[in-house]
Amino acid sequence: MILSTMYAITRRLLSLPALLLRRDVSKEAELLVLRHQNAVLRRQIPRVRYEPADRLWLAALSHLIPRHTWGKVFPITPATLLAWHRALAAKKWDYSKRRSPGRPPTAAAVKALILRMATENTGWGHWRIHGELTRLGHKSSASTVWNILHQAGIDPAPRRSGPTWKQFLTAQAEHIVAVDFLHVDTINLKRLYALIMLEHGSRRAHLLGVTDNPAGPWTAQAARNFLMDTNTGTDMRKLKFLIRDRGGQFTDAFDAVFADAGPRVIKSPPQAPKANAHCERLIGTLRCELLDRMLIFNENHLRRTLTRYLEHYNTARPHRSMGQLSPAQAETGPPTPIDLTSHRVRHRAILGGLINEYQIAS
Repeated sequence: MILSTMYAITRRLLSLPALLLRRDVSKEAELLVLRHQNAVLRRQIPRVRYEPADRLWLAALSHLIPRHTWGKVFPITPATLLAWHRALAAKKWDYSKRRSPGRPPTAAAVKALILRMATENTGWGHWRIHGELTRLGHKSSASTVWNILHQAGIDPAPRRSGPTWKQFLTAQAEHIVAVDFLHVDTINLKRLYALIMLEHGSRRAHLLGVTDNPAGPWTAQAARNFLMDTNTGTDMRKLKFLIRDRGGQFTDAFDAVFADAGPRVIKSPPQAPKANAHCERLIGTLRCELLDRMLIFNENHLRRTLTRYLEHYNTARPHRSMGQLSPAQAETGPPTPIDLTSHRVRHRAILGGLINEYQIAS
């Protein structure tokens, strides 16, 4: 009995190292399985997103694992742990949610005004536009104007280059007038001549006279009569240039009449109607809208017809170059927009019904 008991005890004692050895082997096998499973998952999932609890658990266990075995056990690198720590520190000291609101956004109307100023004034930089806004009473910074222009693809500090030809001619237009002759054949084939003047800036047209013999003395007298007429509305003191062709009707006496009033007479090149294009365009309009559609009986008839049409041309005919306004409207400003459905429009026939004018009935 005693022997059997001791045998059992001895057997148990001898089997204990084997049991411990088997447990170590099982743990190693389990670790190998987990490592292999980790490697398989890494191949299948390119990037694993860890929750805050996962990051805390991995960070807590990181100091228990030797550094030389991290590549086999941990799916992250020490640099990743450091990045997590930096993110936690930055989050702790982040006061962005407690900050007061920054600079308010610029209103859409102000942005549109800034872009409009930059478009209409190509030589203006952001400081010049900022000054204009300040003068109008709007408070903003120059950097705000700079950013708005930069985002719109406009140079905030443009080079101060010269104006384009269109800008140059537009700026000079209000100081230029042009004259030319228009010939008309009457019903009995008698040729008459009308001396027309056009102001480039306002597009106002004037009839200086009608004759069947446009000699030099008559042309000079027609110029004197025009300058003495106070009802023309033309301020000769603002004019600097008068353009005319090299026709024999324009003598030195004609040039002297206008030179005394102020404008300098400029002669266009020979056989170059484009050099006096505005006046040629007016003559073309007179033929297209008036003279090609009616017969002229005599000199008085032509004078009355041209006078009535030029009155319509200056006060009621729209011009594309002036935003579809008449010269009179361009001087006083465009009309107030209205709803035509609630107003009655009446028309007035002029020149025997050849042309109609439309007005809002009062």
